[in-house]
Amino acid sequence: MIYARIISSDSGSILAACDKELLGKTFSEGDISITVDKDFYGDEEVDSETFKEMLNLSNISNLVGEKCVSIAIELGLVTENNVLKIEGVPHAQILSL
Repeated sequence: MIYARIISSDSGSILAACDKELLGKTFSEGDISITVDKDFYGDEEVDSETFKEMLNLSNISNLVGEKCVSIAIELGLVTENNVLKIEGVPHAQILSL
């Protein structure tokens, strides 16, 4: 499963999503560190179809984990070359104009 949260503002929406098993963990490699925090990523579980809809509706997406990043790649929203791996964990940020 994937945890996903939409953060709405006047200028658009941000999708924060992570693979369920990564919530609460911190990953570091060199100068890069990411904490998969419940306050940002939320704790609402969504299935892959709901997640795909959320991806297509958001202006900005912040994704952590193999499941959610793979779905974004499958939809053509990001390429593997643009995915950062931190301790082997995929991380992608997507801006849709």
